[in-house]
Amino acid sequence: MGGVTSSMAAKFAFFPPNPPSYKLITDDLTGLLLLSPFPHRENVEILKLPTRKGTEIVAMYVRHPMASSTLLYSHGNAADLGQMYELFIELSIHLRVNLMGYDYSGYGQSTGKPSEQHTYADIEAAYKCLEESYGTKQEDIILYGQSVGSGPTLDLAPRLHQLRAVVLHSPILSGLRVMYPVKRTYWFDIYKNIDKIPLVNCPVLIIHGTSDEVVDCSHGRQLWELCKEKYEPLWLKGGNHCDLEHYPEYIRHLKKFISTVEKSPSQRYSSRRSTDHFEQARKSTDFFEVSRKSTDRREKPRQSTDRPEKLKTHPNTADKLEKIRMSFDQLERSRRSVDCHEKSRKSIDHQLERARKSVDRLDRIRNG
Repeated sequence: MGGVTSSMAAKFAFFPPNPPSYKLITDDLTGLLLLSPFPHRENVEILKLPTRKGTEIVAMYVRHPMASSTLLYSHGNAADLGQMYELFIELSIHLRVNLMGYDYSGYGQSTGKPSEQHTYADIEAAYKCLEESYGTKQEDIILYGQSVGSGPTLDLAPRLHQLRAVVLHSPILSGLRVMYPVKRTYWFDIYKNIDKIPLVNCPVLIIHGTSDEVVDCSHGRQLWELCKEKYEPLWLKGGNHCDLEHYPEYIRHLKKFISTVEKSPSQRYSSRRSTDHFEQARKSTDFFEVSRKSTDRREKPRQSTDRPEKLKTHPNTADKLEKIRMSFDQLERSRRSVDCHEKSRKSIDHQLERARKSVDRLDRIRNG
């Protein structure tokens, strides 16, 4: 019975585009593999990669000349490289990263049939290619898993002890939990992300739409709760399962995350102590533009990532808050000019605390 259930779950999980959205061709002059109908780009390489399961998957590598990180992107369901091609190019440009994307076995022009175990072998083949063919170091890799892609991402991540970071985009708790609100993990379930995410030892960013009708936002929220090294999550108000890339906050938040994790471990630790990006997300002064109530996970989540919009109906409050922001800017400039003596730090901390109390008073005035 368990085997039958597992087989049924696998059938529900995988929907490769039929027919594939692209063709794989070889250029007559250069001998290079190309994705048709896309034109050849000098910074894009198309590859065929063998897996330990005996299949051969198609991958694309996008190179950025200024990159210091490489994104290994596991795409979502009902998509293939042809549908992801332009997005991969845009992400590489805007985030200044190299990017490796790949099609699972049975997707696009990859051989074999899709299954949970095949996707684990697929991401391993892509990771091996980054190491052996491009000389990418483990500590420079960011694993990015979208929807079903969160499964292979969270299978590989705990085994990479020097991994730079993980991004989970509309992730699932497990395959069975997408269909049924079960409270425990059954042996026949697939992609048991809920059990694997506590084993990840690097910063994790979770992005989820609050109106996701395919994978409820509660999946992302619960995974975030279980992270060891949390980063400020992005809950996109009104976002559905397949449209989060269209929100301006999406690319801004990713940029900030990548900038943070590209710091050395000692710098990240220092940043974590001062801004609590990871352990106490939402308390950073970067996100200090409105009420602190929305930063408490136990209360109602924030209504929008575009917080300044809330001030439109409160011009007096907005003026006061703008003055406080200006004082923050002045403090920031002062911080850059002072030395590292303890006396200076205490002085700045005192001024910051006074400013924070002022913001808290504004919050109470608004909420009262």
